[in-house]
Amino acid sequence: MDYGISNEFDPNADTEWNDILRSKGIIPPKEKEISEEDVINVLEQTIDEKTQCNAKKLEVLSLDELDELEDEEDEKVILEYRRKRIAEMKAEAAKARYGDVREISAEDYVLHVNKAGEGVWVILHLYKQGIPLCTLLNQHLSLLAAKFPATKFLKSISTTCIPNYPDSNLPTIFVYFEGDLKRQFVGPHEFRGMNITVDELEWILGQVGAVKTTLQEDPRPKVKDVLFSKLKSNDDDLSDDNDW
Repeated sequence: MDYGISNEFDPNADTEWNDILRSKGIIPPKEKEISEEDVINVLEQTIDEKTQCNAKKLEVLSLDELDELEDEEDEKVILEYRRKRIAEMKAEAAKARYGDVREISAEDYVLHVNKAGEGVWVILHLYKQGIPLCTLLNQHLSLLAAKFPATKFLKSISTTCIPNYPDSNLPTIFVYFEGDLKRQFVGPHEFRGMNITVDELEWILGQVGAVKTTLQEDPRPKVKDVLFSKLKSNDDDLSDDNDW
């Protein structure tokens, strides 16, 4: 029987003699040949790992920082994330289409409130001229409208929008989302009177979800602060009386 023995012994040769020697443990097992498929699998795994790693890094970068990395990282991955970031910025810009407080009448109500559109928050202020708190809230709402242009801010003279609406209910703010009433604030007691600040109004509307406020806590004075302020005011009055 020909065992494939030659003068130049090759332990990696594919011969019957080498098979016998391997089975006896005389020579080590034949090294596995790396196929083209194995190479492709390794490359694909490496690319996937690199893509995932780059993805985590790129998520926190600005467009300018992405530009700086184009020469250092995989250009294809960078361009894909750049395209995604620009698309997100365009989507946010598309939402920011308001930015001011618009005056409406009863005829405009259905169009601007009930049919505001998908994902749109609407804040409607019913007011009357000559009521100081209504004037103050209109000023605050103008500032908030510029700060949160994705929210639609509206105002309307109360009796123009709702006939015979009582002045005792003013100011009134209605908050809608996609045409549905989510919250209503009726009367001056809802707003802490003329002492209300724009931050307080932002907080109130933010708790409903109508604006994406960044305020971390309620800016309205705590009860003990109000009591302390009143007590201090009384002490000052007494001190003035003693001086007289």
